[in-house]
Amino acid sequence: MRLLLKIVPFAQLVEQYGTPLYVYSKKTILDDMRRIEAAFDGTPHVTYYAIKANANSQILQILAAEGLGADVASRGELFLALRAGFPPSRITFSGVGKRDDELVYALEHDIFAYYVESTQEIEVLNQIAGSMGKRARILLRVNLDIDAGGHAYVSTSLRHNKFGLPHAKALEVLRTARSLPHIDVRGIHSHVGSQITKSAIFVKAAEAVAEIIRHLRDGGVPIEDLDFGGGFGIQYHGFIRNKHLPLEHAEEAHLTSTDLLRAALPILRTLDCRLSIQPGRAIVAHGGTLLTRVIYRKETEEKTFLIVDGAMNDLIRPALYHAHHQIVPLQITNAPFETVDVVGPICESGDFFAFDRRLPRMERGDVMALMCAGAYGYVQASVYNARPRPAEILVDKANHTVIRPRETLEQL
Repeated sequence: MRLLLKIVPFAQLVEQYGTPLYVYSKKTILDDMRRIEAAFDGTPHVTYYAIKANANSQILQILAAEGLGADVASRGELFLALRAGFPPSRITFSGVGKRDDELVYALEHDIFAYYVESTQEIEVLNQIAGSMGKRARILLRVNLDIDAGGHAYVSTSLRHNKFGLPHAKALEVLRTARSLPHIDVRGIHSHVGSQITKSAIFVKAAEAVAEIIRHLRDGGVPIEDLDFGGGFGIQYHGFIRNKHLPLEHAEEAHLTSTDLLRAALPILRTLDCRLSIQPGRAIVAHGGTLLTRVIYRKETEEKTFLIVDGAMNDLIRPALYHAHHQIVPLQITNAPFETVDVVGPICESGDFFAFDRRLPRMERGDVMALMCAGAYGYVQASVYNARPRPAEILVDKANHTVIRPRETLEQL
């Protein structure tokens, strides 16, 4: 059996464009996005796609054409969002460290709102907006002190994390912000983490947000907008099932992002707020695959290594988070299983895609697919070891398009 992306064989793309290679399915991205939208069952809302997940301009244009908004975390992401066709009225600006020039750029384009994370940020935004004769709409990011589980690097709502302000300070901060002449307080924003696979966490966050909103309103602060954030987990383990592949236990296999969202919606609907969310991974992760070729097999007394031409500079998630990506040979046969380390050519011990992974035996020249690599893949790629970044290909039914050429040596 050959792996296919709809009706375009991966092998055809590898032959034409080489490896490592990112390949995306337009249909999968749109299907996942539309499932999230359908989960609202008619509840008025805005979905702000988190551009940090995948910032390829062609993918952004697809999502903008579907009517989504965009959440940006830098001037560069705002530039990409505007160029892709997201209207400023459907763009929000997140992040703890917005520079003055970034605030000026966003104010010039009159984006919808700023998700502010400190009292000093509010003061600076007020000053800059005043100097430009403008008012800035803000949502205060509140830290709910909820443990979302998972890797510490994707935890964002514990009291020791850098994000947001303690929820106990929200009333004081927003009362002060409402007195500033160039600040328009719209509401609050929360985001408890990434790759969350337990609906109970979202229910707990929704209950906490509801309590905060009631407290703020009782204290005289009107709350019109609530952005519930993102973090909806997706299936990484066992995404491809086949009798000739090792069975991967996947606790997330029977829980979708729409299930997670629907668990919280009954609470959120009661709050009489303009509701929004910020999915990124849940829209684009399943639609992307990284293809890489085995350069060498290396067998020692302790280990068998598959050394591939992809590396941590192409996909850093395993090195950064010990994240799991299912690995599937392009040619699925009845080859015997073996336990291997899949590693790259970079001069770092952290350059790996899998440790002690049970896989069908693969030989020099074989190509493997790292599944569910559409989020936080190319967008975090670098040219470490002076390795040009891979090409990106978008498949749409029987057609495919190069949406980013492979970097050349001259571009390094």
